[in-house]
Amino acid sequence: MPEPLRVALVGDHDPSVVAHRAIPRALALAARDAGVAVEATWLATDAIADDAVLAPFDAVWCVPASPYRSADGALRAIRVARESGRPFLGTCGGFQHALLEYARAVLGWADAAHAETDPDAAHAVVAPLACALVEERGVVRFRAGSRLAEAYGAPEAVEGYHCRYGLNPAVRDALTGGALRVAAEDESGDVRAVELEGHPFFVATLFQPERAALHEVTPPPVAACVRAAAAARAAGLAA
Repeated sequence: MPEPLRVALVGDHDPSVVAHRAIPRALALAARDAGVAVEATWLATDAIADDAVLAPFDAVWCVPASPYRSADGALRAIRVARESGRPFLGTCGGFQHALLEYARAVLGWADAAHAETDPDAAHAVVAPLACALVEERGVVRFRAGSRLAEAYGAPEAVEGYHCRYGLNPAVRDALTGGALRVAAEDESGDVRAVELEGHPFFVATLFQPERAALHEVTPPPVAACVRAAAAARAAGLAA
């Protein structure tokens, strides 16, 4: 039997969080659909002290429920996935921290901040949403040609949220004008997902697609991430 794909679940596991309960089932459904085995391991953010912690994993999923115990640990995991070309999925808090990591490490915005943990920051990349999206659902429209549009096989979907923070509109153009691109917006045109061009699979969503698994529906972004990890494993074995 082939070794299972190993997925790092970066976040501080809490069984009271709906998304955390959904994630194992989401991966199981995605693995079933892809015809592969998947082994998920929760990595507490304060346990990610060096890059070597991520070495055994085929993919990284930065999960909801921030603020994390260690923002630095989460940012390290995201950087490793981004630099190594390892498939990466970020949902909710993972979306927010993917923006922050890119702003600091790629754009060089050393003072880029998350308003939840630094409310007085002069350069907040992640800021309070105009309307909080706590246990809300809404239409998400995918950019044509995006990985999300391909994953869903549709121009839009209805997804659920549990968040109060998102991309600061004031930095949208500067942040998403390069390799990091807008992948989805809501009906008001606010950014709800991003993707990284030139990376095998780097997708982050403010919404929580994993919740679909609680209704025995395979979440398309999770399925796409698992397929990308399987393809990377196969390519490595064939090399």
